[in-house]
Amino acid sequence: MSPSNFEELANIKQPVLIVNGKQDLIIPTVNSYVLYQHLANARLVLYPESGHGALFQFHESFVTEVNTFLDGSN
Repeated sequence: MSPSNFEELANIKQPVLIVNGKQDLIIPTVNSYVLYQHLANARLVLYPESGHGALFQFHESFVTEVNTFLDGSN
């Protein structure tokens, strides 16, 4: 998490879907917040009581989020 990386993130203009579990130990959840704060067109989805496998634990919600994101109707 270097400030120079934040500048590069600001240059990304396409929509970005960020998905994480609130207790992810592999990719700390704080990293998802940082991405969300530095990407102009980002959507952040955090799943409760889950870690790195949140998309499998909450597969129905995840699929809905992805479809909504891809449809551009968020």
